[in-house]
Amino acid sequence: MNIVCTTLNAKYIHMNLAIRYLKAYAQPEFDVKLVEYTIKDPVLNIVTDLYQRRPDVIGFSCYIWNIEETIKVVKLLKKAAPNMVIVAGGPEVSYDVREWMERVPEFDFIVVGEGEETFKQLLFALDGHGDVRDVAGLAFRDGGRIVINPQRNKIRLADMPSPFRFLEDIPHLPNRVVYVETSRGCPFSCQFCLSSIEVGVRYFDREKIKDDLRYLMRHGARTIKFVDRTFNISRSYAMDMFRFLIDEHVPGTVFQFEITADIMRPEVIEFLNREAPPGLFRFEIGVQSTNDEVNRLIMRKQNFAKLSRTVTMIKEGGKIAQHLDLIAGLPEEDYNSFRKTFNDVFALRPEELQLGFLKLLRGTGLRLRAHEYGYVYMDHAPYEVLANNVLSFDDVIRIKQVEDVLEKYWNAHRMDETIEYLVTDVFPSPFDFFQQFGTYWDERGWARIGHQLEDLFRRLHEFLRTAVPDALPVAESLMKYDYLRNQKYKPRKPWWNEKTDKTARTAVYRALLERPEVLGEDFAALGIGEKELFKHTVVEIVPVDVGRYIAAKQLSFAPTVIVAYFDPSGTGATLFSAPLSALSASASA
Repeated sequence: MNIVCTTLNAKYIHMNLAIRYLKAYAQPEFDVKLVEYTIKDPVLNIVTDLYQRRPDVIGFSCYIWNIEETIKVVKLLKKAAPNMVIVAGGPEVSYDVREWMERVPEFDFIVVGEGEETFKQLLFALDGHGDVRDVAGLAFRDGGRIVINPQRNKIRLADMPSPFRFLEDIPHLPNRVVYVETSRGCPFSCQFCLSSIEVGVRYFDREKIKDDLRYLMRHGARTIKFVDRTFNISRSYAMDMFRFLIDEHVPGTVFQFEITADIMRPEVIEFLNREAPPGLFRFEIGVQSTNDEVNRLIMRKQNFAKLSRTVTMIKEGGKIAQHLDLIAGLPEEDYNSFRKTFNDVFALRPEELQLGFLKLLRGTGLRLRAHEYGYVYMDHAPYEVLANNVLSFDDVIRIKQVEDVLEKYWNAHRMDETIEYLVTDVFPSPFDFFQQFGTYWDERGWARIGHQLEDLFRRLHEFLRTAVPDALPVAESLMKYDYLRNQKYKPRKPWWNEKTDKTARTAVYRALLERPEVLGEDFAALGIGEKELFKHTVVEIVPVDVGRYIAAKQLSFAPTVIVAYFDPSGTGATLFSAPLSALSASASA
């Protein structure tokens, strides 16, 4: 039999783990070929490529992000090759199975739940060695009747073969995100999450996992993401894996984990802050809500004080980037409650704050009880919330406006000093800044067009000029600072209109050539000559002492010179500043 397993990834850089487990488990009896696409690929292109591979059996791995495009592919493929056996599997089709079989008659089989053993037994049956009626965890058609066999017992994970030892994957490892799981299941019961359905946590063989990680690093994998729902549920296990990764990592490799922050003990964080190289680890932490009643309704146990302690200790360590998640639309969390949740979490200043919206996933407790909270949500994947009994669609739209500018102006870290000033000293709260700016952004139609970097600065400047003109002198000064410090090369034309006249700029340059130490020892040590000074620096005079604000977050209104020196090698800018009076005194002397 010619067997293909495929999926439509959300992005090209992703590597689907599920189909690799299917291939590994099917060996040696069956040789499964793997092929991956993205949801952005034209459907007809996918169909043509699959058809030309002439598979007898083709399996699709289905998720909320790809199910609708997958159905389009399956329907066309079945038209082109009616005898091709189509098998669907994955979390999206493992619930409401009968509905899926009725909705998509082109699905010949659905593998329900954990699929490795079920898929292999199905292949045996299709190859004439068994009967599909005897395959546990399989849905199929018997004439005009849909049959759903009971699910099978869970696989013993310690016996699972490695999904990473395929020669065809090696060339792609350096440029893809490689997903690794060391456990399946979750100890918690959050009612919005599919993991709450499976009771208990099962572990793969620890030494096999370590061998796989060595193999992946040896063959160039650079981003390895652990998909365990709670990597640190076992402290001893997590410590052992952290120690292994610290000791044996290949420089340049990054490991990402989903952790539960409020159960992480201080001694574990102290160990990581002491032992881990900077940038080796990245943590994803689901906060979702800081409202205790909301968390109670979704059966989510969370101690926000302990979570905050963990996030703060990690941030102070300066070695591990953190990505914190929020979910808008949870039961009884109205707009004002969500505003508080947002501000509570933003106060921790995570490197990334992702604002997502509740998805009523098939099989979850929250979807089953959606009527209790008046949920209105999308009929098709991703089943995102539109409204509920305390959150109107108007509220949802407003929060989406926050999401848009949060991603561009905080998570991208293009202007950290500016945003810090605005959310601390200008607007009532961080949420209020992002909400007002997001609404302004939406009203101007900017959400529907593209943006260059300079556009992002100009648009924030326009908003501030309209909304808080008194704050503009400080904000504009900091925006110039942020813009210059994030450039790799000297910009040909900055985002602002030049305001420093040529005479004043010439006087600054003359002063710097005569007494470079005015900008500090580091600037003087560069030993920049006149030609290099004009060629590799940008000089701007601003009304605020930016150096003092950056160092101590103290505002002082005094004309200040910012000098950005751009190393000719392209390593980026180094910024220096000094009061204009100091340079003027130097020039007159």
